[in-house]
Amino acid sequence: MFRMPDGRNLPDPASRFQPEGVHHPSAVVDTRQFRWTDGEFQGHSLRDLIIYELHIGTFTLEGTFAAAIARLDDLVELGITAVEIMPVAQYPGSRNWGYDGVFPYAVQNSYGGPKALQGFIDAAHARGLSVILDVVYNHLGPEGNYFSNFGPFFTKKYSTPWGEAINYDDAESDTVRAFFLQNALYWLRDFHIDGLRLDAIHGIFDFSAHHFLAELKEAVVGLADRTSRTLHVIAESDLNDARVVYDARHGGYALDAQWSDDFHHALHVLLTGEKSGYYADFGSVEDLATILRDGWLYAGQFSRFRKRRHGNSPKGVRTDRFVVFSQNHDQVGNRAGGERLADLVDLEGLKMAAGVALLSPFVPLLFMGEEYGEKRPFQYFTSHGDKGLIEAVRKGRREEFASFGWSDIPDPQSEATFERSKLDYRAKDDGSHQVLREFYRELIKLRKKFRLGGSKPEVEWNQKQQTILLEYREQGITVMYHFGNAEIALSTPHGATAGFMILNSNDSRWRDLPATSPAGQSAERIVLGRNSFVVFASTAGAEL
Repeated sequence: MFRMPDGRNLPDPASRFQPEGVHHPSAVVDTRQFRWTDGEFQGHSLRDLIIYELHIGTFTLEGTFAAAIARLDDLVELGITAVEIMPVAQYPGSRNWGYDGVFPYAVQNSYGGPKALQGFIDAAHARGLSVILDVVYNHLGPEGNYFSNFGPFFTKKYSTPWGEAINYDDAESDTVRAFFLQNALYWLRDFHIDGLRLDAIHGIFDFSAHHFLAELKEAVVGLADRTSRTLHVIAESDLNDARVVYDARHGGYALDAQWSDDFHHALHVLLTGEKSGYYADFGSVEDLATILRDGWLYAGQFSRFRKRRHGNSPKGVRTDRFVVFSQNHDQVGNRAGGERLADLVDLEGLKMAAGVALLSPFVPLLFMGEEYGEKRPFQYFTSHGDKGLIEAVRKGRREEFASFGWSDIPDPQSEATFERSKLDYRAKDDGSHQVLREFYRELIKLRKKFRLGGSKPEVEWNQKQQTILLEYREQGITVMYHFGNAEIALSTPHGATAGFMILNSNDSRWRDLPATSPAGQSAERIVLGRNSFVVFASTAGAEL
């Protein structure tokens, strides 16, 4: 039995799935005293998730849970069904992305602490929003991390880019596994979290016969069964390994879904033309079409970026097992300047990015501010106290971007870097920002109306014409994307789902120029501009 620093014992691993009356110590606040009002909230299925990722510290000027509540109605009006919060476990200082957490059971004090988090979740549930929490089980932060003084939490068998590897399969690992299993249940049970996003599971090393991730999912299923709640476990993984979502009979961990970085990379290259770093592995319309059909691209073939073969086949995996995005905190914040897509492409490119993600059969994720084309960057920021660590982080950021050829790296430790990264809601009042937000709202309405999540479209592409065709036969709609740089005239699709045009990204409603082919009309030929798409439905009555 491992003893905590305050003298209390860790739960016995043999009884890791405890009954409801038994709780892991929260050290500071009794989280069971909060008066919940969400008893009627039912949560959302995977296919109904439309996720909005946000960082509490930069989502509002105040940077608190209480201030974030005031923004939830905007998300509901947009059509969002789930909010994903970047990590909130206590980290050193007052500003951080959250991945340097060192007290897994404590809620960041500068955000408002545990009761404020419970209040935020209760308010989200009152508005019909699920809440997903980003948790970090692959490492602990470098500053204020004293876990090795109290138990066998780390192992020398493996290493991670972020710090010592957590001991999931070495000597004395049973109590370590129990510590993190109970942490997962703590968030889901005491805070009414609806799902966990597991950070970088490729940094969770476990070669035991019963993988920690499989054991975690079993614990969550047990809690869901006891409480009749819908709970999700979603993995961030760059392994392209279908075993993450395969069930145990097929040698998998049975997690509910996993991120598809290939989707982002293929779409980003088509829209921006960037080819440095990992973008070197992508570049064709066929790449994106393959991902829209299968879930990811690299399924065992050679990766130029990795200089080895990568991935296995995702065929047969349900489409709602993949989370996709055109932006997220990593893909924005891990650019040298934290530039958002709105700084890299024009309005047509932003609409195209939205159209591919939101009209895909996968689970779409939006990054805070993208829905109105936020121009302020999201940069990497810290507030460490150790001077040596501060310099090491600065040096590491410079070296990280060498393969991309990026320079002029913002100082992570500067408070100005943090302040620059806060959303500027005044931008929503600008004309083009209003147009883009309404466009997102329209796409989400269309996605919900035709229930695209979890479906299986037919996918065709034409490399010469730079087009991709998605035909949702059961839902009765077809989407035609054009990634070319020049206007092109194409034949209207003649499938059973392509009778009437119900949305055209070139329409004057979505731009300052006249529409080339108004929505709601049927025509033999369709003229598509640069980075544009149209949606057809089988009947004229399908307009939104």
